[in-house]
Amino acid sequence: MSRDTNDAVERALQDRRPLHQMFVAVPKRYDLVNRAITLGLDLRWRREASRACLKDSPRRVLDLCCGTGDLAAELSRYAPRETAVIGLDFSRPMLRLAQRKVEALARPVTFVQGDASAMPFPDGCFDGIGISFAFRNLTFRNPLSSRYLAEIRRVLAPGGRLVIVESSRPRSRFVQAAWKTYLNLFVAGVGSMLSGNRSAYHYLAQSAARFYTPEEIHDLLRGSGFQKVTTRRRLFGAVAIHIAS
Repeated sequence: MSRDTNDAVERALQDRRPLHQMFVAVPKRYDLVNRAITLGLDLRWRREASRACLKDSPRRVLDLCCGTGDLAAELSRYAPRETAVIGLDFSRPMLRLAQRKVEALARPVTFVQGDASAMPFPDGCFDGIGISFAFRNLTFRNPLSSRYLAEIRRVLAPGGRLVIVESSRPRSRFVQAAWKTYLNLFVAGVGSMLSGNRSAYHYLAQSAARFYTPEEIHDLLRGSGFQKVTTRRRLFGAVAIHIAS
């Protein structure tokens, strides 16, 4: 990598620090807010994503940008006995909450603090990778998008599966308008009120409203080297589960 490229990457990392600080600051009521703004449906979507991750009985599966560990907990509940479950996130406060969440589960989960742009894992380490409601933070208008995607490809074994649960843009203009209204009034408003962090949930609402269409995600993943990409639309197309292999 050239010096100019390195300098550009470092500037991009500096630009993302406010986003990092935001997610370090919000964990106190993070789960409560998630349940409130999705009416509890996020648990159902993560359960579906976990089953997609575990479809081929992977040896090792990663919850990338795991936050407070909701997807990791689902993976732990449904994984075969021989499957190792790992969660990675940069936020130490979130990882503390994640560890508490899985303590009562029979299967242990290993949580690792690290950056998704330089994961502390060897090449081809995981047979499955899941990421729930964090993919847009890595890819949407992010100058480091290609670096994150290359790193996902690096740690994913040949034939492995990437499962993404993320907000999406509905096809219907009527649903689009209703979804944007819901995001701006309810998600931003209730999220700010319950969490005490207005900037975090204003960002969440704006990024969700403007995020890529499923077709754009398909092209993004295919362009990054994934051979097959399928999409399951949920909530009238406002949420999507993307499965790439």
